[in-house]
Amino acid sequence: MPKRIAIDIDSTLHHYWEQLRGILLRDHGVDLPYESQTDWHIRELPPEVVHAAVLETHGRDHVLAAEPYPGAIETVTAWHDAGHFIHITSHRAADAHEHTAEWLDAQAIPYDDLYCSYDKITRCVELGIDVLVDDSPVNLARAREQGITPATLRHPWNARVCEEQGILCADDWPGLARALEPLLAS
Repeated sequence: MPKRIAIDIDSTLHHYWEQLRGILLRDHGVDLPYESQTDWHIRELPPEVVHAAVLETHGRDHVLAAEPYPGAIETVTAWHDAGHFIHITSHRAADAHEHTAEWLDAQAIPYDDLYCSYDKITRCVELGIDVLVDDSPVNLARAREQGITPATLRHPWNARVCEEQGILCADDWPGLARALEPLLAS
């Protein structure tokens, strides 16, 4: 039976951290290596500075420059071809929708629905999503609370949730496809 799969973009379909890191280094001289980001709190800079950098990464130029992780396109395409509903969801302002769709189309990533907002889980519940692939520990926990199977690529900031029961984790997209195969085949 086909499933309904929601998939995040930043740090899920592409390696987002280097974009954010580059902006903060360029504008503020603060280097934030990927490996040292063990949680979501960036203490080296004021929150409004980080927020402005995140907004810049969601601008058209940065979105269109993103390179998908190896295996991401192939996995999502295989899921879509198998009849699964693909909902792309991103923690981006609604005005990023158009260039986000442009990026998805340019990368040939198939999807049935695209939603840019700051509350993914509410939308996932509305759509009857079965699986959420996301990197945020908060979103993964909220999905699990709603009966949605949480799955993620392992990152320094979500490594702890990968040890929790019921959260599927993998180091790459081919591994994620293998981890989700039994659920998607049922």
